[in-house]
Amino acid sequence: MILTPEQQAILDGAKGETMAKVMKTMVMYGDAFEAEKLVPITSKNNHLVTSFGLKVMSPVYDLMQQLLDSGVMSGQKFSVDPRPLDKNVPASFLQNFVFNKIMYTKQDFYEEQLKKLGLLNDDAFTCTCYMDEVGNKPQKGEVLSWAESSAVVYANSVLGARCNRNSGIIDIMGSIVGYVPYFGLLTDEGRKADWIVKIETTKKPEAQLLGSAIGMKVMEDVPYVVGLDKWIGTELDDAACTYLKDFGAATASNGAVGLYHIENLTPEAVEQGQSLIKENAKVYVIDDAELERVYREYPVVWKNKDAEPKLCFMGCPHMSLEQLKSWTDKVEAALKEAGNKKVVIPTVFTAAPKVLEQFNKTDYAARLKATGVITSYICPLMYMNNPLCKKMPVITSSNKLRTYTSARYYTDDEILVAITKGGNK
Repeated sequence: MILTPEQQAILDGAKGETMAKVMKTMVMYGDAFEAEKLVPITSKNNHLVTSFGLKVMSPVYDLMQQLLDSGVMSGQKFSVDPRPLDKNVPASFLQNFVFNKIMYTKQDFYEEQLKKLGLLNDDAFTCTCYMDEVGNKPQKGEVLSWAESSAVVYANSVLGARCNRNSGIIDIMGSIVGYVPYFGLLTDEGRKADWIVKIETTKKPEAQLLGSAIGMKVMEDVPYVVGLDKWIGTELDDAACTYLKDFGAATASNGAVGLYHIENLTPEAVEQGQSLIKENAKVYVIDDAELERVYREYPVVWKNKDAEPKLCFMGCPHMSLEQLKSWTDKVEAALKEAGNKKVVIPTVFTAAPKVLEQFNKTDYAARLKATGVITSYICPLMYMNNPLCKKMPVITSSNKLRTYTSARYYTDDEILVAITKGGNK
């Protein structure tokens, strides 16, 4: 790797031993991917993936403390993934004991470390940091040092920023030293498509299901999607961005997609068209039958596959303001049709604190509360990532939550029936 004089000086200790170690970390990371150089981070803010104060993460706390003790600060303010705890979310006595006394005993301590290191504000806990309400939305072409997979794929694809799928801690290292290795999705060549994905469905495909199918097929490659604009339009309005948020999260978690192009819609596809497609790109056709095949092949890991659901999580990644409003309308209408006043399964809608703040200023908030649905800022994945929750029959329309936990995936329509009428379908 070729370093500039300034970068070499940092590596040689010009800014202290700790900064030299940070620079060495980034150089070693770049060497592993045969990066030719380091390039400056140009975004205003950063985003970190580690927000949860798990007791077993002591090496992370030790590392953070070394940074703080040496006076090394993040070069950017940053947001961070959602908190794992919220007393308003249903939990048994035993679950609460495990959460508060065994698993997340370092939560307050870690949050104090994050604040001292450069946390954007006390409410900057969300996986959807790019939403307007949150205030960490990168611009087209900006170079980032993010690690949260669903945020990385959204920033690259919908916003046209540039970021590799970094690992946790690498995100803060890049922010501290101000540079990231130049390879992969930071390069023009790395952003070209390896696959043409043709959408030939007879109706609008479920965002999470379509993303899952593509992610499992292309894995870490870049897909160029043709035909989706027929269903979600050619403008990046609230509805389209919400769809792509969930679609992208599924491509990233069910595969390892860090960037996708949607013909006639996403910025680079609009500007460059099919010149983004590599020569001899592979083709994947998705029709109704293919989506049905993908759905039916999801494993059900519940001990009792016919169990009645005990909890429903929506919002992984966090829901948008548009989703909270539209789901309020849908839940009300479905409850009326079913002859019920409140949801029949404990149901939690999760969203960023700042999004919930705006939602609570609307009349939708009181209406949703009247249905019995709980709103929360937590990370459903962190809530469920323990042996106790693995025994619970939890349902979700998030393919990310399905992939990383024991939650069972249902389509949005099936979720609506389950929470308003009952049954496991």
